[in-house]
Formats: sequence, C-alpha cells, structure tokens
Amino acid sequence: MVRRRTKTLVFVFISLVALLMTAVAIDPHGFRAVRLAIERQLVPQKPVSQRLAKAGFEIGQPVLIRIFKEESQLELWMQRTARFEKVWSFPICKWSGALGPKLKEGDRQSPEGYYFASAKQLLPTSRHHRAINTGFPNSFDQSLGRTGTVLMIHGSCSSIGCYAMTHPAIDDIYTVVEAALDYGQPSIPMHLYPFRMTNENLARHAASPWIEFWRNLSEGDALFTTTGQPPPVYACGSRYHFASRQENCQKVSAW
Repeated sequence: MVRRRTKTLVFVFISLVALLMTAVAIDPHGFRAVRLAIERQLVPQKPVSQRLAKAGFEIGQPVLIRIFKEESQLELWMQRTARFEKVWSFPICKWSGALGPKLKEGDRQSPEGYYFASAKQLLPTSRHHRAINTGFPNSFDQSLGRTGTVLMIHGSCSSIGCYAMTHPAIDDIYTVVEAALDYGQPSIPMHLYPFRMTNENLARHAASPWIEFWRNLSEGDALFTTTGQPPPVYACGSRYHFASRQENCQKVSAW
C-alpha cells in the first residue's frame, strides 16, 4: 500500500512538472498560475467552506465574477451585506487572442463584455475538467452578428477563446458558483474586461479601434464600483445600457 501511494505521488509530481514546463514554453505569463496550481496540489487545501468562513463569507452567498485580460486576473466577489466584496483573486493561466471582443467563430478571441451564467451553463465534467459557459454570444453580441460557441471559464491551461484557470482554481470557482445557484441566486454576473477600467488604462489604449466599446464597458464598471451591486445590463444597438430599460433595448441575461 505504501509503495503504491509513493508511486502515485511520484506520478502526480512528474505530471505537474511537465505541465509547468509546457505552460512556460507556450506562454510565459501562465507560469505563475501553474506554479500556484502545483503548490495547491502538493499542499492539502481546506474545504472551500472553511476557507470562505475564514475570510468572513459563507458558501451559498451570491457570487460575481470579474475578469481582466491584460492583468490575467479573475476575481471572485460575494455579497455579504448590501454590497459585493472581493473574496479571492486567481491568476488566469491562459486566455487567447488580443485585447478586444470576440467577433466570430474561429477567431480565437476570448470574449469581453457582460455575461450571466445559470445552472444550465455549468459543466461538472468537460475536456478541461470543470467549466462554466460564459453565455457568449449574449443578446448584445447577437444584435451585432457576432458568432461563437462554447466559450468557457474552465480548468487546464490551454485556450482557443476561453479563460483557462487550471484544475485547482476552477474547482474553487465552480464550487462557489454552483452553491450560489443552488441557494437561489438566479444567475451569476460575469464582467469580462480587457483591463482594469481606470482612466489611466483607457487613456493608454485611446488609439485602439475598440476604445469606444471599452469606454462603454467602463460605464457599467463605474456603477458597480459606486453601488457595490452589479447593474442590470441591456443591449441597445451597438452599446450596452445600464440601470434601467430603454426603448428598443433587450435585457442581457443567462440562457
């Protein structure tokens, strides 16, 4: 029994080292995410509920996901009182394409914009371990003729349009998201940004053809920062509108 366990640990260690070397060769920016994943595999983690309790949160509280491409960060927020507060930040192991929204099937762009995930968008088993479908294309994307399928937040460290988080990270994210939905949250808001929506970053990218789109995204981010609550989101032609329904606009929602 001891020999079998030793062989298993050796196999796991070799597999994780191979994953690390592959990630560094493919994308040096994925190094930190994979290194943290290895540390989480080698050092036993307490259950998610215990780690949340230590941070002052409870499993089942409402959840919000925020992603920042340029910084390669996924933030998990939860509602404890009247406001959402950041609980954990995870390095994104891999996202694909460049800064800017996804436009069509096969362009290998990771999406940007406002999305929502319901229980039917959760995949407990997938080719990349666990996955959460972002819901791309949402009603805003559809109104602009954008196409694409199975754009996920998932495990592993490879992407052709998804946000790959490694297996340990997606386990935590998936567990908290699933619990929130089970406890009655209708859908999980997901705010997918090209970068943190600061005036400095917007000015730095002012020459981009997507600057007006990003300024539009920053309106929703500003509302969230002010109120601590994710705003209602509507698709109004070529713009997102927030807070109240406008004529000829369609609400952005989960599937």
